[in-house]
Amino acid sequence: MATLERDLRAPAAGRRFGFVLDRPEWLGPLMIAPAVLYIVAIVGLPFLLALYYSVSDISMGRRTLGFVGLKNFISVVPTSKFQTSLQNTFVFAIVSQVLVIILANILALALLKEFRGKWVVRLLLLLPWVAPISLGTIGWLWILDSIYSVINWTLEAFGLITADGWPMYLGKPYLAMGSVITVHVWRLLPLATVIILAGLTSIPKDIHDAAQVDGASFWRHHFQITVPLIRPILLVALLFGLVFAFTDMVVIFVLTRGGPYDTTQVLASLAFFTGIQGGDLAEGAAIAIFLFPLLLAVAFVFLRIARRSEVT
Repeated sequence: MATLERDLRAPAAGRRFGFVLDRPEWLGPLMIAPAVLYIVAIVGLPFLLALYYSVSDISMGRRTLGFVGLKNFISVVPTSKFQTSLQNTFVFAIVSQVLVIILANILALALLKEFRGKWVVRLLLLLPWVAPISLGTIGWLWILDSIYSVINWTLEAFGLITADGWPMYLGKPYLAMGSVITVHVWRLLPLATVIILAGLTSIPKDIHDAAQVDGASFWRHHFQITVPLIRPILLVALLFGLVFAFTDMVVIFVLTRGGPYDTTQVLASLAFFTGIQGGDLAEGAAIAIFLFPLLLAVAFVFLRIARRSEVT
């Protein structure tokens, strides 16, 4: 009898579950719930903890903490190290993203054409993005080394530099900033290229054929037809790139650790060195979330512009 009752209840439970899946108002929340829980656990809770730390006096090795309000922000903003890091953050983010968008457009247009070995080129293009960034940056650390640099060996072999005139890519301020920007562009270029390539392939072929019949040149075709049509995609790629550039510190940590003389220090790396290595968790948290309102405003503006472009 008990077995019979269980057999009767099992189909009924299955029908109830199927009824839930058949209702759109329940299916949508059920499908998105794991992603929401993941974001809350990985991003939301640490962010709230950083906000709490930024208005406290917590530090490494201290069991108690007190509320200090905006004292950490007021004390850190006037310092020369913070202002230098803030300036470097904008230079690093803006220059790298301008280069990424330009190069990604060129690569996406090239990959749009059919040629032999296209899949190999796509595979090589994606390697910097799928490979662990720490391993890739360590490889760049060897490439840019002042003694074993393959770039300097190649330049010397072609007679462009002498053995006594090898440039120190990570030892000179302007060369160090150029090096970290180059590696960051190398890292983000595949993502931007894939995003732009998806936008290019979504344009109907009839539009390109009409432009070709009208005799439009390549530049006119690209800037007056192609770019306006993929403007929302470009803005999304630029937004992702800016967020990564403003918040990432792996490249700088591995290559220069903010040196020489803090000329490559950005806010993300300064927050790490202050909060984790320096032990001042409160000040490190204040530095880490300083750009949050600015990034939120930039994301809002970019998404509004992208939405208007889609509507028009």
